[in-house]
Amino acid sequence: MISSERDGGPAAHRWTQSTVHPDMWVDPDDDPREAAAESADERGILLDSLRHYRLTLEMKCAGLDAGQLARRSVPPSTMSLLGLVRHLTEEERRFRRVMTGEDAPRLYRTDEDRDGDWNGAGADPEVVEDSWRQWRTEVERTDRYLAGVTDLGTWNTGLSDLGPEPGGRLQLRDLLVAQIAEYARHCGHADLLRERIDGRVGQ
Repeated sequence: MISSERDGGPAAHRWTQSTVHPDMWVDPDDDPREAAAESADERGILLDSLRHYRLTLEMKCAGLDAGQLARRSVPPSTMSLLGLVRHLTEEERRFRRVMTGEDAPRLYRTDEDRDGDWNGAGADPEVVEDSWRQWRTEVERTDRYLAGVTDLGTWNTGLSDLGPEPGGRLQLRDLLVAQIAEYARHCGHADLLRERIDGRVGQ
C-alpha cells in the first residue's frame, strides 16, 4: 500500500507526491519529462528518450541530503544514488571521447580503482556538489555536440570500447541507443535506491 506519509527510517512507508495516480512520482501536469517533446522523427525520439532518463535521474535524487544520496543499497554492493550520478558522468564523457576523439580522460575510475565512481561517492556535501556540477557539465557538452550533428549515421572518430570488438566503428545512432539503455538501466536501480531511503515511489 502506498502511503502519503513518510517516516524517513529504514522501514519507511511507501509514499508518492502525486495526487492523481498513486503509482506516479508527481502529478502529470508537474512532470517536466512530459514537456517540450520533439519526437517527430528518429533523431527526435532518441534525444527525447535521453532527456527523459536524465530528468528521471535528477528527480529520483531530489530532496535528499548528502548522507541519503551516498547511502548504499545492500552489502556487498557499493551502489548509491550519488554513485549513479558519478557513473553516468563517466558515460557522458565517454560519449564525446568515442564520437569526437576528444581528450576526455576518466574523472573517477582509475586502473587501480576501476569502481572509483562508486567507491568515491561519500557522504560529503562538497562531493555531492562537485558530482552534480561535473554531471551537468558533461551533459551540456554532450548536448552541444548533438546540436551540431544532424546525421545519425555519423561515424565515430574516437576509439570505441562498446560491443564485442573494442575499437570498432559505430554510428551516432548506435551510441545514442547505448547511452539511453545505460540511463534506463540505472534509473531502474534509482527506483529501488530511493524507495529504500525514504519510501518514495513512482515512475
